[in-house]
Amino acid sequence: MTILITGNMGYVGSVLVKHFMSNYDDIKIVGFDNGYFSDCLTGTTIEPESLIDHQYIGDIRNIDPNILKGVEHIIHLAAISNDPIGNEFKEVTTDINFNSTINLAKLAVKYNVKSFTLASSCSIYGNGTNEARTEVCETNPLTAYAKSKIQSENKLQELANDKFKVTSLRFSTACGVSDRLRLDLVLNDFVASAYVQKKIQILSDGSPWRPIIDVLDMARAFDWGINRIIKESGNYLVVNIGQNKNNVQIKDLAYLVKEHFPEIEIEINANAEPDKRSYKVDFNLFNSLAPKKYLPQESISSTIVRIKNSLERMKFSDKSFRESELMRLVKIKNLRIQNKLNHNLEWIN
Repeated sequence: MTILITGNMGYVGSVLVKHFMSNYDDIKIVGFDNGYFSDCLTGTTIEPESLIDHQYIGDIRNIDPNILKGVEHIIHLAAISNDPIGNEFKEVTTDINFNSTINLAKLAVKYNVKSFTLASSCSIYGNGTNEARTEVCETNPLTAYAKSKIQSENKLQELANDKFKVTSLRFSTACGVSDRLRLDLVLNDFVASAYVQKKIQILSDGSPWRPIIDVLDMARAFDWGINRIIKESGNYLVVNIGQNKNNVQIKDLAYLVKEHFPEIEIEINANAEPDKRSYKVDFNLFNSLAPKKYLPQESISSTIVRIKNSLERMKFSDKSFRESELMRLVKIKNLRIQNKLNHNLEWIN
């Protein structure tokens, strides 16, 4: 089995590579990444991509079609990966997350790739009601990032057929340990704050709902995406990925962290403007379709413990980490300041 993983040198990709390498004997992995975060290793000096068969460095907007020769499955992670970067670079986000996604999928059809699995997002639900959102509910994307994901989903559906399986995985908010740790994700931020600052400052009023998923469980879902059977779930599938019990309000997530750091304080900004990004999500479809080994296995508590232990191993002490390159927008801005990226986030030779 030959898999192309785009964006393999990021937060999720670093975990995904290890998952496939440890679970399959007869596998060839090809990586494609632009290298924005290649030097953001945390807690290790061994690059995860050293495990794979071939690593390409390039811009997904100009991918060489020849890379797809012999590829059976594509897992598409390459994207502007969060709302802060997306809001700052809206046109670039559309170009990378939507236009390049569809271009890659069309190339995949041309080169007889069997399946295309997209990393989509539950953020496409935007400001939901108190009822958990299912896959047939109306979407309400509020950000450039979320809009790019729903646009991609809709266009990919047109390309799917019985020889080209397309799976759009609408992931919960990611969290957990990676060899390229991000601290601009809510649970990771809370654990890091508790660890070095001895307090958690919630910038909103704490009321928004979010579904949470560990990156280890994201890897399991991607594994299912390439292995799911068309006769059982169709040549095109969009599915929410997560656990119903992991729908939590932000303030409650902070108190779950406090259970592991009993000495910390929690500060909630009661006067904050309401955060419109609030949604509960229903994961019953995923539970009904995927065999047990592909379903989420990590609890929020176990994830908190692993993040805490990882920070201890790293001897993490940066109280100003929100200004560090563990925040993806900071890393991008620093590359711009260093004149390494232009205004379109293209590398300057």
